[in-house]
Amino acid sequence: MKTLRRLTHGNAWLFGAVLAWSLLFLACASVNRTIVAPAQIAGADYVGSAECATCHSEKTEGFRHATHAKLAIKSDKGLDIGCESCHGAGSKHVQAGGGRGVFINSSKQPDSCFQCHLDKRGEFSLPNAHPVLAGQMSCSDCHDIHSGNAIKGTGTSLESQNETCFKCHTQQKGPFVYEHGALREGCVTCHNPHGSVNAKMLVARDANLCLRCHLEAPIANSSGIVLPGQINAGGGNHNSRLMQGTCWVAGCHEAPHGSNASTTFRY
Repeated sequence: MKTLRRLTHGNAWLFGAVLAWSLLFLACASVNRTIVAPAQIAGADYVGSAECATCHSEKTEGFRHATHAKLAIKSDKGLDIGCESCHGAGSKHVQAGGGRGVFINSSKQPDSCFQCHLDKRGEFSLPNAHPVLAGQMSCSDCHDIHSGNAIKGTGTSLESQNETCFKCHTQQKGPFVYEHGALREGCVTCHNPHGSVNAKMLVARDANLCLRCHLEAPIANSSGIVLPGQINAGGGNHNSRLMQGTCWVAGCHEAPHGSNASTTFRY
């Protein structure tokens, strides 16, 4: 009888624990835990996105299909404050006839973006990063804020994500007679565009970057394979060459984006 009571008590405790965890899981799954505080401007009130559209129709017309339209924030008066969630309450801006000093300009004040994208602030603070925090670039230089996908070159766009990088990094665009396949995969295959602890914002250090792809190749004896003991075009062994650090040292694969002279990406 005591054994039966112990089993019954144990099963009840187990059932209760499972029920509690299930309720907790459902609560976490059903509640939107991303709570965004709209940008604040001292003494200003929200006027609603419809008011913004009277002057900024070129920005608001495509916004309903934009990634950022998902914010859909409402004020305590029920106003749609999608625009003001990033640019701050707009009453003073309207009263000033569109005065630039009384609203938050996201292209010059990235803190408005960091309200949601706090992790990106951390990446921009890393040793190698695009100079957004220094004010030399803005998030909108690379991202579509008011229309379409925020990440350019995604969805149904005819422009690739690489085109965003090529606006500034023209030398890496080519065309090349021998193009590195990684370039077709995308610049972010090798680079973190926001920031990295590695030089050139690379996602991995030294030869480890290249070995992410070049440990094997789909075709035996292809030029892309790097295996222990393999002899390369320079007559050396990759085991010893890799100990030198990077694959793009002088004399080896120093044209990692592409080459017009060599299939092994030499100048």
